Amino acid sequence: MVIGNPPYVRYQLHRGVDRQRSRAAAKEAGVELNELASIWAAFVVHATSFLAQGGRMAFVLPAELMFVNYAGSVRQMLLERFANVHLVVFEQRLFADAQEEVVLLLAEGYQQGPTAHFNLHQFRNAEDLAQLGAGTQHAPVQKAERWTGSLVGIEAQSILSSALAHGHLSTLKAWGETSLGAVTGNNKWFTLSRERVQELGLAEQDLIRISPPGSRHLRGLELDEAMWQRLGEHGSATYLFRPAANPSTAGESFIASGELEAVDQAYKCRVRSPWWRVPVLSVPDLFMTYMNADTPRLTTNQAGVHHINSIHGVYLGADVRELGRELLPLASLNTLTMLGAEIIGRSYGGGILKVEPREADVLPVPSITMVQAHTHELRSIKDTVRQLLAQGHKQEATDLVDRIVLGSMLELDKDAVQALRAARQNMLERRKARSKAVKG
Repeated sequence: MVIGNPPYVRYQLHRGVDRQRSRAAAKEAGVELNELASIWAAFVVHATSFLAQGGRMAFVLPAELMFVNYAGSVRQMLLERFANVHLVVFEQRLFADAQEEVVLLLAEGYQQGPTAHFNLHQFRNAEDLAQLGAGTQHAPVQKAERWTGSLVGIEAQSILSSALAHGHLSTLKAWGETSLGAVTGNNKWFTLSRERVQELGLAEQDLIRISPPGSRHLRGLELDEAMWQRLGEHGSATYLFRPAANPSTAGESFIASGELEAVDQAYKCRVRSPWWRVPVLSVPDLFMTYMNADTPRLTTNQAGVHHINSIHGVYLGADVRELGRELLPLASLNTLTMLGAEIIGRSYGGGILKVEPREADVLPVPSITMVQAHTHELRSIKDTVRQLLAQGHKQEATDLVDRIVLGSMLELDKDAVQALRAARQNMLERRKARSKAVKG
């Protein structure tokens, strides 16, 4: 038997010879870890080299085991080599001083696998470990895939899987491409308020219009011209310094001041020429929030502005552009999509749900066919949902959308809808509990 609580050192600090040694140890034990792997992954794999056939292993590990991409090879190894794998998750934080959420991995029957499933146990705290029983079985379609779906409950998982299989839901990628925003190297210097632009005397040729840094202003269905103007009037940075050709005289002075402040020495600035010309993509059709206390939100870019890397841009396919711009942000404001976001996103110690573009690609949203078939119903609630969101009544807005997406599109009964809402609320509360623990 091997029992352990390995260090959780992330790849940024796990460098040089130490990283080479840990990856070599894992490879010798039969698992290839990528460059992004934290050191705990190597410890788990290496530990198997000490086990006899039928041996057991127990590890206290970061919750990353369930969801990070680099741990896919570890998840696969566990299911291939052990006869039984148990994963224990806790509602309460076990280590008050640690920002990491931890799980307990219990594996038995080494070299007596593979097994097609793992057993999930959800406990309130460590005292409940005395009640460890069979748990709930969860069978990943692919052994390396994430295990976070196991936290949503069997009924909710079945509903989501069925909706995708029958074409009621699709992935966001079916609608278009999601992309990171412009990486400036120094948002504080490059992004400018209207007042700052006037103070510097910058010309129109020096600037492009942007959605301001952050995403608090993207909580409605659209960002239109009037809203963008109001953001500027209230001091938000609605411009990006980005001369397309030669800067104006005022622009040259601003560049010189940036060099005096060593802005040009930041890595992203240093590796491009000229350092002050930020690479930007075309104007996106939709914005998607990146770091989320609640849930990722899609917002139509009616103002026609660019975006920086505090949010993502969604570029819809030409054949669905008009439909997507009008109704996808509305249709995606449903409980099943929110639940899907909890599954595909990454939850960190502060309780924030982070969704990268690659993860956004697989976000489950109402399919093109379903939105087309229910266009009239969605349009009929759009004004009311817009008003509710403006008043801060997001749950009431979601209820209206659920009646169409969950009721009309998926034809779910009240019990099924309640199961989805309970599953989503469970995952949301887990994130909020972590946030409170960190702040405390």
